[in-house]
Amino acid sequence: MTGKVADLVTDILASAGVERVYGVVGDSLNGITDSMRARGDLEWVHVRHEEVAAFAAGAEAALTGRLAVCAGSCGPGNLHLINGLFDCHRTRVPVLAIAAQIPSPEVGRGYFQETKPEALFRDCSHFCETVAHPSQLPGVMEAAIRAALGHRGVAVIVIPGDVALQPYEAPISAPRALAIRQPRILPDTDEIAALADMLNASEKVTLFCGRGCAGAHDAVMALAERLKAPIVHALGGKEHVEWDNPYDVGMTGLIGFASGYHAMESCDTLLMLGTDFPYRQFYPKAQIAQIDVRPENLGRRVPLDCAVVGDVRHSIAALLPKLLDDRDGSHLEASVAHYRKARADLDKLADTDSGRRPIHPQQLAERLSARASEDAVFTFDVGTCTVWAARYLKMNGKRRMIGSLAHGSMANALPQAIGAQASHPGRQVISMSGDGGLSMLMGDLLTLVQEQLPVKVAVFNNGTLGFVALEMKASGFLEAGVDLQNPDFAAVARAIGMHAIRVEDPADLDAAVAEILAHPGPALLDVVTNTQELAMPPTIQAAQAKGFSLWALKAVLNGDVSEVIDLARTNLLR
Repeated sequence: MTGKVADLVTDILASAGVERVYGVVGDSLNGITDSMRARGDLEWVHVRHEEVAAFAAGAEAALTGRLAVCAGSCGPGNLHLINGLFDCHRTRVPVLAIAAQIPSPEVGRGYFQETKPEALFRDCSHFCETVAHPSQLPGVMEAAIRAALGHRGVAVIVIPGDVALQPYEAPISAPRALAIRQPRILPDTDEIAALADMLNASEKVTLFCGRGCAGAHDAVMALAERLKAPIVHALGGKEHVEWDNPYDVGMTGLIGFASGYHAMESCDTLLMLGTDFPYRQFYPKAQIAQIDVRPENLGRRVPLDCAVVGDVRHSIAALLPKLLDDRDGSHLEASVAHYRKARADLDKLADTDSGRRPIHPQQLAERLSARASEDAVFTFDVGTCTVWAARYLKMNGKRRMIGSLAHGSMANALPQAIGAQASHPGRQVISMSGDGGLSMLMGDLLTLVQEQLPVKVAVFNNGTLGFVALEMKASGFLEAGVDLQNPDFAAVARAIGMHAIRVEDPADLDAAVAEILAHPGPALLDVVTNTQELAMPPTIQAAQAKGFSLWALKAVLNGDVSEVIDLARTNLLR
């Protein structure tokens, strides 16, 4: 039983197992933040921008699997949440957003800071409703929480500030009835039989694994062994299937390995396991089967020969007894041999012994992986940081990787690191930040200091929006608007109270990484990396080759011949 609506809100949050709320305070949130202060068991994580609050909540939800919460005051305050909420929703993590509203008598009258949050958030949520009267609150808020948890996505409740302050008492559900869990989704037996028949008739099967393989590592390994199938993973599947995996042949796609691409191209049957990989040009001309818990994912990217609704682990358990165990292993052996060569070539690019400046970004990513703790959490910005994370971070079943993989937003790494560290105070959290991404939300370095969050921020400082520049080159355009006039990020960090080091010489890199990671508080490593580093896809299409040639010709005619020479020196003469 409660005293006012705001107390009922915090009672329900606590009953659902929520421990903290990320946000920026404001007058329309006063009732809720004061209720949190009075009860003492809900932490307010004070960020500097509400977009950071949403990303941080999403990272917490990704790591824990439980509901995480962010909040924004009326108008511009909750509007700032929207980009992070789109990321949470597309990543399918359970997040509740509390969007405060202007005083209820003023709604619809063009009042100061008035917006329509129930319309604005509709496209990035499973549930979005306004509480206009106190009696609505228990039912609406509990429905929002169950929607977020049950559908694995975002739910939004809109509460006018004056409603939150009104007196109201009502019973609420017990914790077990609020913090609902995901059900097991078992496959249809006839569909499993049809899939088994297809696989038994195939000679060269390749598995393609995504984030839906979470918790199914051993099952996937058993399936690969039975089918003598190489395992290709999408980036979302890397942390779940890459480790302790003799069948691993790397990634495919724009940031993948040549070996992953060829293992898919050379198969006669591709079995997709919990992946919604969007890049259709990388799918092979082969039979394709897909297993996914979401029916709408089946066949969304490519026509299917067999479709199974079910979670990966239980679907494999049903499938294995129906599969023959007399496979020829030549497809697997050839794919693994190709991967070993591709892996060796990538590792050479991360060699720090050359001593040549500027530092190659692969070297920084490899050193971070080698020096990080066994259960480190890595967040990484969209762009070339994602490439280096995908290719050089080594997973072991304990480490976690969080990025903006579906939404593809800039500036995600630092905010996600805040959520990861706030919810896991004893765990090492490393943000692989691009210089463009960090500078977009750089104000929340202050959050690390104020909240005493020991996040380690590694800045890949190449002075350019690197992936955008690469896309321009590949399309034949001269780069425009991609240059970044950066500060000394280490000096900025020291000015706000962080331990920080700037590295320009590769000989200093290893010691600097070790020092930053060992520091007990928040720390920043500013590494000046090569501007002209190319992150080449596993296969080059004719249009891309033509684009690079056209770019080089335009650069020469424009007087930028030195850039062409630098590009060649960086990527061809190593």
